Amino acid sequence: MSKITNEERIKIYQERKKGVNVYKLSDKYGIRSEGIEYLVKLIDRHGLEVLRGAKNKYYSKKEKERIIKRVIENKETINSVAIEEGLLSRGMLQNWILKYKENGYNVIERKRGRPIMGKGRKRSIDKDKIKKLEEENTYLKAKIEYIKKLTAVVQARKNQQQKKK
Repeated sequence: MSKITNEERIKIYQERKKGVNVYKLSDKYGIRSEGIEYLVKLIDRHGLEVLRGAKNKYYSKKEKERIIKRVIENKETINSVAIEEGLLSRGMLQNWILKYKENGYNVIERKRGRPIMGKGRKRSIDKDKIKKLEEENTYLKAKIEYIKKLTAVVQARKNQQQKKK
Protein backbone atom coordinates (compact mmCIF):
# COMPACT_ATOMS: atom_id res chain seq x y z
CA MET A 1 0.00 0.00 0.00
CA SER A 2 1.24 3.49 -0.70
CA LYS A 3 2.16 5.88 2.06
CA ILE A 4 -1.08 7.17 3.56
CA THR A 5 -1.91 8.37 7.02
CA ASN A 6 -3.89 6.41 9.57
CA GLU A 7 -6.69 8.98 9.28
CA GLU A 8 -6.91 8.25 5.55
CA ARG A 9 -6.95 4.52 6.26
CA ILE A 10 -9.84 5.02 8.67
CA LYS A 11 -11.72 7.11 6.08
CA ILE A 12 -11.16 4.42 3.45
CA TYR A 13 -12.47 1.77 5.82
CA GLN A 14 -15.55 3.80 6.78
CA GLU A 15 -16.34 4.67 3.16
CA ARG A 16 -15.98 1.04 2.10
CA LYS A 17 -18.28 -0.07 4.92
CA LYS A 18 -20.85 2.48 3.70
CA GLY A 19 -20.80 0.68 0.36
CA VAL A 20 -18.48 2.83 -1.76
CA ASN A 21 -16.99 0.83 -4.63
CA VAL A 22 -13.41 -0.40 -4.14
CA TYR A 23 -12.37 0.97 -7.52
CA LYS A 24 -13.73 4.45 -6.72
CA LEU A 25 -11.76 4.43 -3.47
CA SER A 26 -8.73 3.19 -5.37
CA ASP A 27 -8.90 6.15 -7.75
CA LYS A 28 -9.65 8.64 -4.97
CA TYR A 29 -6.75 7.65 -2.70
CA GLY A 30 -4.29 6.34 -5.29
CA ILE A 31 -4.16 2.87 -3.78
CA ARG A 32 -4.57 -0.46 -5.55
CA SER A 33 -7.91 -2.16 -4.99
CA GLU A 34 -6.18 -5.18 -3.44
CA GLY A 35 -4.68 -2.88 -0.82
CA ILE A 36 -8.10 -1.51 0.08
CA GLU A 37 -9.57 -4.99 0.38
CA TYR A 38 -6.63 -6.03 2.56
CA LEU A 39 -7.09 -2.96 4.77
CA VAL A 40 -10.81 -3.67 5.25
CA LYS A 41 -10.15 -7.32 6.17
CA LEU A 42 -7.35 -6.28 8.54
CA ILE A 43 -9.53 -3.76 10.39
CA ASP A 44 -12.48 -6.18 10.46
CA ARG A 45 -10.23 -8.77 12.13
CA HIS A 46 -8.30 -6.54 14.58
CA GLY A 47 -10.32 -3.34 14.83
CA LEU A 48 -9.05 0.20 14.33
CA GLU A 49 -6.45 -0.33 17.07
CA VAL A 50 -4.27 -2.24 14.58
CA LEU A 51 -3.52 1.09 12.90
CA ARG A 52 -2.50 2.91 16.06
CA GLY A 53 0.63 1.06 17.16
CA ALA A 54 1.69 -0.56 13.92
CA LYS A 55 4.02 2.12 12.60
CA ASN A 56 7.66 1.10 13.07
CA LYS A 57 6.64 -1.95 15.07
CA TYR A 58 9.55 -4.22 15.85
CA TYR A 59 9.31 -7.93 15.09
CA SER A 60 11.93 -10.18 16.68
CA LYS A 61 13.75 -12.91 14.76
CA LYS A 62 11.63 -15.56 16.44
CA GLU A 63 8.38 -13.80 15.56
CA LYS A 64 9.43 -13.34 11.94
CA GLU A 65 10.54 -16.96 11.64
CA ARG A 66 7.29 -18.23 13.17
CA ILE A 67 5.22 -16.12 10.76
CA ILE A 68 7.34 -17.10 7.75
CA LYS A 69 7.12 -20.80 8.60
CA ARG A 70 3.34 -20.57 8.67
CA VAL A 71 3.48 -19.67 5.00
CA ILE A 72 6.32 -21.95 3.89
CA GLU A 73 5.76 -25.07 5.98
CA ASN A 74 2.03 -24.92 6.73
CA LYS A 75 1.19 -23.75 3.19
CA GLU A 76 -1.04 -20.93 4.46
CA THR A 77 -1.58 -17.99 2.12
CA ILE A 78 0.46 -14.86 2.60
CA ASN A 79 -2.70 -12.77 2.71
CA SER A 80 -4.38 -14.78 5.46
CA VAL A 81 -1.25 -14.99 7.61
CA ALA A 82 -0.54 -11.27 7.25
CA ILE A 83 -4.12 -10.41 8.25
CA GLU A 84 -4.12 -12.81 11.22
CA GLU A 85 -0.79 -11.46 12.46
CA GLY A 86 -1.93 -7.85 12.04
CA LEU A 87 0.75 -6.78 9.56
CA LEU A 88 -0.06 -3.43 7.92
CA SER A 89 0.68 -4.83 4.48
CA ARG A 90 1.12 -8.22 2.92
CA GLY A 91 4.19 -6.86 1.11
CA MET A 92 5.98 -6.81 4.44
CA LEU A 93 5.58 -10.57 4.77
CA GLN A 94 6.50 -11.11 1.11
CA ASN A 95 9.77 -9.22 1.70
CA TRP A 96 10.52 -11.27 4.81
CA ILE A 97 10.01 -14.51 2.89
CA LEU A 98 12.18 -13.30 0.01
CA LYS A 99 15.03 -12.33 2.36
CA TYR A 100 14.57 -15.59 4.30
CA LYS A 101 15.09 -17.63 1.14
CA GLU A 102 17.98 -15.44 -0.10
CA ASN A 103 19.81 -15.93 3.21
CA GLY A 104 19.65 -19.71 3.13
CA TYR A 105 16.46 -20.04 5.17
CA ASN A 106 17.76 -17.88 8.00
CA VAL A 107 16.17 -14.77 9.44
CA ILE A 108 18.73 -11.99 9.42
CA GLU A 109 17.74 -8.77 11.09
CA ARG A 110 18.41 -5.59 9.26
CA LYS A 111 20.50 -3.17 11.25
CA ARG A 112 18.57 -0.01 11.87
CA GLY A 113 19.87 3.51 12.07
CA ARG A 114 23.11 5.03 10.99
CA PRO A 115 26.24 2.91 11.49
CA ILE A 116 28.74 4.10 14.08
CA MET A 117 31.99 5.18 12.46
CA GLY A 118 34.96 4.52 14.67
CA LYS A 119 38.64 3.80 14.22
CA GLY A 120 38.20 0.03 14.54
CA ARG A 121 35.38 -0.10 12.02
CA LYS A 122 37.25 1.95 9.44
CA ARG A 123 40.35 -0.22 9.71
CA SER A 124 38.34 -3.40 9.25
CA ILE A 125 36.74 -1.93 6.14
CA ASP A 126 40.18 -1.01 4.82
CA LYS A 127 41.48 -4.54 5.52
CA ASP A 128 38.49 -6.04 3.74
CA LYS A 129 39.00 -3.73 0.77
CA ILE A 130 42.72 -4.53 0.60
CA LYS A 131 42.06 -8.28 0.77
CA LYS A 132 39.44 -8.03 -1.97
CA LEU A 133 41.74 -5.95 -4.17
CA GLU A 134 44.63 -8.37 -3.65
CA GLU A 135 42.43 -11.29 -4.70
CA GLU A 136 41.28 -9.38 -7.78
CA ASN A 137 44.89 -8.50 -8.59
CA THR A 138 45.96 -12.15 -8.37
CA TYR A 139 43.06 -13.17 -10.61
CA LEU A 140 43.94 -10.53 -13.21
CA LYS A 141 47.62 -11.54 -13.22
CA ALA A 142 46.65 -15.16 -13.81
CA LYS A 143 44.32 -14.08 -16.60
CA ILE A 144 47.12 -12.11 -18.29
CA GLU A 145 49.46 -15.11 -18.09
CA TYR A 146 46.77 -17.33 -19.60
CA ILE A 147 46.21 -14.91 -22.47
CA LYS A 148 49.96 -14.69 -23.12
CA LYS A 149 50.28 -18.49 -23.28
CA LEU A 150 47.19 -18.78 -25.45
CA THR A 151 48.57 -16.16 -27.83
CA ALA A 152 51.90 -18.03 -28.00
CA VAL A 153 50.12 -21.30 -28.83
CA VAL A 154 48.05 -19.65 -31.56
CA GLN A 155 51.16 -17.99 -33.00
CA ALA A 156 53.06 -21.30 -32.97
CA ARG A 157 50.25 -23.00 -34.88
CA LYS A 158 50.23 -20.23 -37.47
CA ASN A 159 53.97 -20.59 -37.90
CA GLN A 160 53.66 -24.40 -38.36
CA GLN A 161 50.95 -23.95 -40.97
CA GLN A 162 53.09 -21.44 -42.88
CA LYS A 163 56.12 -23.79 -42.84
CA LYS A 164 54.02 -26.63 -44.29
CA LYS A 165 53.04 -24.51 -47.29
